[in-house]
Amino acid sequence: MKNAGFDDLDLLSTAIVLMDDKGCLVHVNAAGENLLGCSVALIAGHRLNDIVGDSSEADRLIAECGARQFSVKRLQMAWQLAGRGMQVLDTTVTVVEEPRILASIELREPDAFQRIDREERQAALMQMNQLLLRNLGHEVKNPLGGIRGAAQLLDAELPTRALKEYTEVIIKESDRLQSLVDQMLAPVRRSLTKSSVNIHSVLERVRTLVLSEFPKGLKVIRDYDTSLPEMQGDSEQLIQMALNIVRNAAEAVQGVGTIWLKTRVSRQVTLHRRRYRLALSLSIRDDGPGIPEAIRDEIFYPLVSGNPKGHGLGLTIAQTIVHQHGGVIVCRSESTGTEFLILMPLGGPLPAQV
Repeated sequence: MKNAGFDDLDLLSTAIVLMDDKGCLVHVNAAGENLLGCSVALIAGHRLNDIVGDSSEADRLIAECGARQFSVKRLQMAWQLAGRGMQVLDTTVTVVEEPRILASIELREPDAFQRIDREERQAALMQMNQLLLRNLGHEVKNPLGGIRGAAQLLDAELPTRALKEYTEVIIKESDRLQSLVDQMLAPVRRSLTKSSVNIHSVLERVRTLVLSEFPKGLKVIRDYDTSLPEMQGDSEQLIQMALNIVRNAAEAVQGVGTIWLKTRVSRQVTLHRRRYRLALSLSIRDDGPGIPEAIRDEIFYPLVSGNPKGHGLGLTIAQTIVHQHGGVIVCRSESTGTEFLILMPLGGPLPAQV
């Protein structure tokens, strides 16, 4: 059970571990539990040596803290993370003058700052995408209506069926382009209608739709955390978001392969510089050939697609919907498959600390 005197530490976005003068861990905050993959009840009482890779380095660190040889020390140290093995973390050790507490140890994954930067760049990209799609849509729709109208008038005046076939092509292609423009503008101009949404109901709907499109050879494996609470969101938009990604995955494996849908709870998550006690972690992974390396950094841009038959809007729309729900989406792709990881808040943000 957590010590009430340490409750304020749970509001911090970084992992904090407290150590006593014997080198034993006495507390870990919520972000630390999430990072280490262990509860405070399991960690408390263990020596630092038990959960770091280099016990001699741990002994030296404890001795230096006890001798007050430094006030703050920064180093990289390997820590045992549940389910992930030994991982090198940015470790900041601060000697403190508190009863029973020798030092506070702050842990960060090496890419923490890059992640924050990536989130900010992604948010800026989404805004640019929305502006581009809005402007492009309006620029296309106006002349497109004129082209279609002129083709209809011309069609009425043509004397032979053979000539009318050309105007029918113009009208048909104009309608196809109109449909594409409507898809581009849908997530930009539509406001969210939020209600309580069970993300597993959303994923089951998507699974059914995709399996009906690819009935032979496609497997969709579910790994759901049934303890997940409902989230506040727009059900139709979330279905569209997940469908775009899962359909892309099905096309990547050419309808013969495996897609994994995995949900988990993430705790003490920072999204767009706002802290949330709980967040949905949704992973959509396939065993396809991966996204071409040349476009991996650009897949969320409009009209960028690794599929020669695709229009390159599916992931742009998915990203927009995720951001409208306060979340982030990242992609990891190799020659053995692609994974999209989505984080979206469950509940409102925690109050900011002054």
